[in-house]
Amino acid sequence: MKKIFARKVLPILMALTSAFLLGGCSESEAKNVTSTTSQPVIHEQAPSSTLANSTVVSKEVESKEVIDTPTDPIKEDIIEKKRKLPKGFVYMDEVIPAAKSEIRYYSDYNFVGKRIDGYKAPIAILASDAAKALKAVSDEVEKKGYTLLIYDAYRPQKAVNHFIRWAKDSKDTKMKDIFYPAVDKTKVFKLGYVASKSGHSRGGTVDLTIIDKKTGEIVDMGSPYDFFGDISSHGTKLITSEQTANRNILKNAMVKHGFRLYSKEWWHYTLNKEPFPNKYFDFDVE
Repeated sequence: MKKIFARKVLPILMALTSAFLLGGCSESEAKNVTSTTSQPVIHEQAPSSTLANSTVVSKEVESKEVIDTPTDPIKEDIIEKKRKLPKGFVYMDEVIPAAKSEIRYYSDYNFVGKRIDGYKAPIAILASDAAKALKAVSDEVEKKGYTLLIYDAYRPQKAVNHFIRWAKDSKDTKMKDIFYPAVDKTKVFKLGYVASKSGHSRGGTVDLTIIDKKTGEIVDMGSPYDFFGDISSHGTKLITSEQTANRNILKNAMVKHGFRLYSKEWWHYTLNKEPFPNKYFDFDVE
């Protein structure tokens, strides 16, 4: 009897129950309900599917980054050439990271009034021996509360030639009021402010001053950098005792570590034991 019930009656009851449940639905709605309820995991799996797709995208991005990250060989070669210096020269920021720089000849704020030939970047380069000696100067003045500020270091010969052309042009005096108000431009050679050769081109000369670390201000030296006049000379009586003392802070440190001064310019120092005493270079500052 139980077997007959299970085989014949039970299916009929299940059919009647199903018909009762779907009685209010159309045939198409019934199919939709059946379809929806028969595959309940489709909607549950959607986030997983999205995650899977995002994972694939992530892998594609990662793969693309790996391809794009290395520097283009051509660009890399250009960078290497720009940063490759002649043997015996170094970039100052790599030797003396504490020092600041304001490369005037890269700008138009100088006695010529325009960027000087050969200055393709506002960076300082120096012969390695001079840079090492200057590092010792930097260490000393840092302990006293000062930081070096470099105005110029290695200077290509083409820049010196630019100065010569400027000096010979008597009509070009647009920066006279700022840098040489009392000097006849035709006499800048005779007075020693411009020369056909410069120690800067040998890599052993540097123009610099000091900054007060507490205030962040340039120390008052009595005259601006590159000012043509007696007031810029060492030993001048045209400045105050405080300004003289300030110059001596720089001078004493420079002399102590192997540099000699230039009498007409308080900012100008040359290494005594120059590595290239008779050689003038012309590679660009870049």
